[in-house]
Amino acid sequence: MEHTTSSRDTGITGSSAAEIAESIRALRDRGDLRAGDALPPVRLLAAELGVNRNTAVAAYRHLVAAGIAVTLGRGGTRIADRAAVPQEGFAPDTVLRDVGTGNPDPAFIPALSPVLGRIADRPVLYGEPTLDPDLAEWSRDWFAPDLDPTDLRLTVTNGAVDALERLLGQAMTREDAVAMEDPCFLSAIHTARVGGYRVVPVPVDDEGMTVEGLRAALDAGVRAIVSTPRAQNPTGAGMTKDRAAELRALLAQHPYVLLIEDDHYSLLSRAPYVSLISAEHRRWALVRSVSKFLGPDMCLAMTATDPDTAERLATRLSPGTTWVSHLLQRLALAQLTDPDARQTIARAAEHYAERNRAVAALLSDAGIAATARDGLNLWVDTGAPARAVSEQLMRRGWLARSGNEFSLRADRRSTHVRLTVHDLDDERAAQLARDLSAAARAAAFTEG
Repeated sequence: MEHTTSSRDTGITGSSAAEIAESIRALRDRGDLRAGDALPPVRLLAAELGVNRNTAVAAYRHLVAAGIAVTLGRGGTRIADRAAVPQEGFAPDTVLRDVGTGNPDPAFIPALSPVLGRIADRPVLYGEPTLDPDLAEWSRDWFAPDLDPTDLRLTVTNGAVDALERLLGQAMTREDAVAMEDPCFLSAIHTARVGGYRVVPVPVDDEGMTVEGLRAALDAGVRAIVSTPRAQNPTGAGMTKDRAAELRALLAQHPYVLLIEDDHYSLLSRAPYVSLISAEHRRWALVRSVSKFLGPDMCLAMTATDPDTAERLATRLSPGTTWVSHLLQRLALAQLTDPDARQTIARAAEHYAERNRAVAALLSDAGIAATARDGLNLWVDTGAPARAVSEQLMRRGWLARSGNEFSLRADRRSTHVRLTVHDLDDERAAQLARDLSAAARAAAFTEG
């Protein structure tokens, strides 16, 4: 008979959900609990610690949301692998054709050489403004059509992930709850787990965050909400005006919950920007990075915020220490205002949309329902367990992203795969469609 782990075996202590969760975190950090180790069943833990069963359930829920533990159904709750969150990008050292990268096409990233000579006209010294004045002026015009220009404050960060980390860090402490879209982009999952925040999943459908999902998150006491108004990663969904109006009505009762919108696909998007930020909402931030159209190595994002959030962020960005390189700021501005670079960005937008439409049509012809939405990727429902489909695709020479990697719930079994297909020609795209169809049939038969 298998031994049942108890709190006495592990050294778990505490009388509240937070104390129990922190005890398990400390045991993990000291190495007393390792990846894969089983935690006591809820009823046993509650009985041994003399707490209500719901307290033990809440403690485990905190740990799962923070990425410290995973729930495996009948396999119980176990300590998670610290490296469990996948990262975006191509897979090194693989002979497979990688269609899971999430990368932009290098052929459609504007060249740096035409503008490099215009940015190094003078050095930058200690004490100068954190935000380059010329970039600030351009960015204000960029944000003005979507926000009240008299009320916004501008901040520059080292990319969208840096902005998200700083925004959450100035508003929250460990174990605070944050609402995130489910499925969710990988960097947000990683940021929340590193910060020790409790993630409350909000389902996403074709129109954006669901009303019931956001209502449940607000009822759970979230202190921040992270939303992608268009080109949601991984689904490609975009917020509709009707859905946004319903969600804003919910948020009207919670004006001090920090609302973060990540508009990562801004200059490439074919969809309008539809915001959850209302004139009455008190704590908000709109983040626009340049990595999707100027390249991932251009680690720069502009963030427009309310005045109070701007002041909090200012304490985390100091000239000469934690600022963003002025050379990088000038380089980004030079490209964003260069006519040839802007034409390249416009061609990139059309290229991604056209290739996604073409491959979606090939997939549909092969019996796999697929819709080309906004963004770099296709989110494809195979109708079979995603991990099994991914394994079958590997046998056919392809490396894809399983939908399970983007889920905020460890117990959810996705049937989706995310495909980055804009660099496939028609012949290879047709082969992928045939192979994915065969992989889905094989996976369904194996699982069935």
